[in-house]
Amino acid sequence: MELDRPGRVLAALSVLPALAVAGWLLAGLPLLLLGRFAPLPALLLGLPAAALLCWAGTRRLGKVVGGTSRQVAGVVAVAAASGVFNLVMHAEQVVVRRDPATYAQYAAWIAAHGSLPIPAQAEAFGGADLWLVFDSVGFYPADGGVAPQFMPGPPMLFAIGDWLGAPFAVPPLLGALAVLTVAGVVARLAGARWALPAAVVFAVSLPILYTSRTTFSEIPSLILLFGGLALVHDALARPGWGRGLLAGLVPGLAVLVRVDGLRDVLPVLAFAGLLIALRRFARPQGALGPPLLAGLVGGAGIGLLAAYLLARPYLIYLSGSVRPLLLICAGVLVLTLAGTAAAPALARIRLPRWAPTTGAGLVVLLMAALYARPWFQTVTRVPANKEDRRTFEMIEQTQRANGLPIDGTRLYFEDSLHWVTWYVGVPVVVLATIAAALLVRRLLRNGTPFEWLLPLAVVGWTTVTTLVRPEITPDHPWAARRLVPIVIPGLILLAAYALARLRDRLDGRVRRWGMAVAVLLVLVPPAVTSIGTAFTPVERGEAAAVEAMCSRIPANASVLIVERVTGDRFTQVVRGMCGRPAAQVARENADTAPEAEVRRLIGRVRAAGRVPVVLAADAAQVSPYGPATQVMALVTRQDERSLVEAPNGTWSLRINVWMAVA
Repeated sequence: MELDRPGRVLAALSVLPALAVAGWLLAGLPLLLLGRFAPLPALLLGLPAAALLCWAGTRRLGKVVGGTSRQVAGVVAVAAASGVFNLVMHAEQVVVRRDPATYAQYAAWIAAHGSLPIPAQAEAFGGADLWLVFDSVGFYPADGGVAPQFMPGPPMLFAIGDWLGAPFAVPPLLGALAVLTVAGVVARLAGARWALPAAVVFAVSLPILYTSRTTFSEIPSLILLFGGLALVHDALARPGWGRGLLAGLVPGLAVLVRVDGLRDVLPVLAFAGLLIALRRFARPQGALGPPLLAGLVGGAGIGLLAAYLLARPYLIYLSGSVRPLLLICAGVLVLTLAGTAAAPALARIRLPRWAPTTGAGLVVLLMAALYARPWFQTVTRVPANKEDRRTFEMIEQTQRANGLPIDGTRLYFEDSLHWVTWYVGVPVVVLATIAAALLVRRLLRNGTPFEWLLPLAVVGWTTVTTLVRPEITPDHPWAARRLVPIVIPGLILLAAYALARLRDRLDGRVRRWGMAVAVLLVLVPPAVTSIGTAFTPVERGEAAAVEAMCSRIPANASVLIVERVTGDRFTQVVRGMCGRPAAQVARENADTAPEAEVRRLIGRVRAAGRVPVVLAADAAQVSPYGPATQVMALVTRQDERSLVEAPNGTWSLRINVWMAVA
């Protein structure tokens, strides 16, 4: 049916976030590459680009099941409440311990300087020296300076908060926009009545709360990927070059946000090939194939170009996984081209009558195998490099804290589907499995509902590959971030479809009470899991503590960091937020640098006409070089590190920094 007014509003609201994000990224990347990423040029280019894409993406909407004003208002209310709640409970991760602080420092640097790489400022230490180390955790040596390890997409978004003086406001805003995006996809594919329950389940799920409160890449990636699914759905109803280009460009730009985005959009590549093949049979959907492919290649190509120019050290570090991924992409491209060329011959193939039922059964068996995986597999990895060794040691420390047997080789990946049940509940997983089986059966039997083919492929492909190899340090809630871009919203989408089908089969009072019970079974488990951490913000006070520390470092100082933990955490903080040249002093496999070398470097700093300042974690580590002064004594809360059960609290965190003006 044609869209009524509330349905039109919901359809538009749910694609606007992805279109706006895509427009901002398309305008911001050239500025960053030119070293001109500043508020005025970004505003002059970014706002018109975002507005143009929003206009183009919403002016001719496709068809969705018409919603009511109450349903649309409910979805908007849930999104707004989510944004406000996460803003109130926002984290302040600016001291570099894990990825959010790296993103925060990345954003702070480009917001203030507008260019990369970050200069090492060796001249402030009397010139380059073998004992000076300018890189640190999250920041790699590059072109005489340092380069942040991640893709530039998220920092270009987070920089808006730095410019507005509200650096912690952008993640909650993006989280609220993600609620709208997911609700819109659910409305299109399962029906508008399910958009509100899906929005609530999504918004209260712990991984969504977790990644909406601080500077992670997963929420922007989710917005682009699910926004892309909504745009493809609309474009299938009204194929055309403009809509097709947008429908491919938006998910393609997920590569600019996360390298893993390349894996997530592979089904879009295959789907575009299928549509091109359908053109040969005069199917109307086939007209969407060429523009969808062009947009996807353009968006992903922009992401890969940015990775090569701005994140090359990061790609080198990830080469062990990036190269196989590129080979898989090449293989999918070859198979897509071959399938398109052989479409007439393939069309003559008739699946056996047992294929639909077998396909559905395989879906159930696969999910059952993933759930039973801990009973027959223990995933381990023997350290092969420095990063593996660090992960090994961290897992051992976490096992001690959790009271578990000590084995640093354990990765706990076999528990990945159990992670999902922690965060969305067993009912959602069961309903999603049933829905996936039903859809596979219907698609193999008669190719309908065709609009489900791409969403099912994206959700199925990424869910399985993520659960088989999460490739993340397995403590929670940290590891939960892997489930955010596709797995959790995808399973919620499928569960909503299952509920819609169930409702169609019930009548009268049974329908009313049965669906009420079913919705409660879906809503309660994720809410219960989230209660333990939802009302406790983490790492509060870091921003103020860093500002206070910066104010105590002399304006013309060159900062030498002589201790390992302080070097890991504060080298870029001092350089980027304090505006002082900073370097670690090499430690030769010890926790602190040799005193003789530190004194020699102090002399070089003095000779360069600057004030030598020494930082470390303990007074005894800086007192040999001058009177020790404590410049940070922060006591706050940090995320729990749980390995075998859902996190239900937070841990204490103490950060000390001592300074000596030599």
